[in-house]
Amino acid sequence: MKCKQVLVVIVIVIVIVLIVYPRMGNAQSETQLQQDAKQVAASVLSGRSMEKIEELCDRFGARLTGTVAYDQAAEWAAAQFRAAGIQDVKLEQITIPNGWERGWAESYLSSPVQRKLHLESVSWTPSTPRRGVKGELVVLSDISETALRASASAIRDHIVLFDTEHVFRDGFNKSYAKLIASYPIFKALGAQALVLPDAVPNNVLGDWLDVDNGKGKILPLPIAEIGMEDALLIRRLLAKGPVTIGFSYENQISGPVSSSSVIAEIHGSDKADEWILVGGHLDSWDLATGAQDDGTGAIMVLEAARAIASLPHPPRRSIRFALWTGEEPGLLGSRAYVKVYEKELEHCVAVVNTDNGAGRPRGWIVEGREDMKEALAELVPIYLKGYGADQVSLETTFDTDQGPFMLHGIPSFDLWTDEVSYNAVHHKSGDTVDKVDPAYFKTDGALVAMLAYVIAQREQAIGPHLNHAAVSEILKKAQLDEYLIAHGDWQP
Repeated sequence: MKCKQVLVVIVIVIVIVLIVYPRMGNAQSETQLQQDAKQVAASVLSGRSMEKIEELCDRFGARLTGTVAYDQAAEWAAAQFRAAGIQDVKLEQITIPNGWERGWAESYLSSPVQRKLHLESVSWTPSTPRRGVKGELVVLSDISETALRASASAIRDHIVLFDTEHVFRDGFNKSYAKLIASYPIFKALGAQALVLPDAVPNNVLGDWLDVDNGKGKILPLPIAEIGMEDALLIRRLLAKGPVTIGFSYENQISGPVSSSSVIAEIHGSDKADEWILVGGHLDSWDLATGAQDDGTGAIMVLEAARAIASLPHPPRRSIRFALWTGEEPGLLGSRAYVKVYEKELEHCVAVVNTDNGAGRPRGWIVEGREDMKEALAELVPIYLKGYGADQVSLETTFDTDQGPFMLHGIPSFDLWTDEVSYNAVHHKSGDTVDKVDPAYFKTDGALVAMLAYVIAQREQAIGPHLNHAAVSEILKKAQLDEYLIAHGDWQP
């Protein structure tokens, strides 16, 4: 009888050990994960983010895709990854049909009054004729083919000023296909040039850029952007009679040109075939040194890589760090990457992206996915709330490099910040290092590093890949489907 009792006790003990010990192990593992995540954050917070962004922006300046300045910045970034102890660093090359660089521009209001105008060329437009263009302005509020052909006599030999409020009354995304289709029609109807008003006060230029979707296709006629106040002056003068303007500019078009994204990888331990991607773009628009857009994001990625690489053990899953080329002219680097590595995307657990500048942290944008909002709800109280990043946005954007991955159904997280300071300088000459708040910058970087590490280290993947139908529903709800179909990015 005693033997049976002893045997029962032994069985009970074994059962308790089998139940409790794994739980203890998981608790210990979770504790260790929290400690490691805090160490990663502390490393970023005490790091040299400001020194690095000063070097990136002040040393290399504007980093337009396909230029020498961009290539030099890419080599510098690769060296930064290697200095952090990451051995697997490579340059992923893409080729665009035409490189383009902005040259000089001159513009003037000729009549009924004379004065200088604030005007620059739109990207990937050819130079004006040698003597420039000069002519009477006509304002158009409808650029459909039917409306343009009905206005053929008014368009011929004139310079066309867009009434953007009405041309894009349905929003830019829905009007995009119509805009692209209008260019050859304007050319065929004999327009001298097109002028697109900027929407930023103080005659600041910089918003109009990637109207050709970044395919490097040279546009068929001169297209310029003009400062908001100058455009309003012209509209007031036109209400009283004819207005004549003239402008000339010279751009450099190089033909096919290559550019490279910088990719570094920390290989995982027991789940090395699964991977997280942490990305931001290295290129900038050419009117600025691109501190907020997206120098801060690029440095956050470099600092996340350095901090995670400094841990005494690698993460469970592999982490790829991407500094993309060609984001400004149309997500060219990230689009090319998902195409080249399409067969590997099934192993991509999540994408963490940063391209909203270094502002007060708010949380994460999850591209319309309710399940990712719920997943973050578990992580926020433990890892993120103490840094102010406790909000989740269900907005679906496709306005930066997480977009191509999102279309494949991959869980995507875009750092969400207060964008007041970012929007004030976006694509403008004022986007310089002095606009970056060091405290917000380092906090944002710590959040990016922590979320990437936690997703890479936890036992379960943060969420499933969505199928084509589910992604399609998200795009329709966000009214992005027509825009992406016009871009050639999506098949319904």
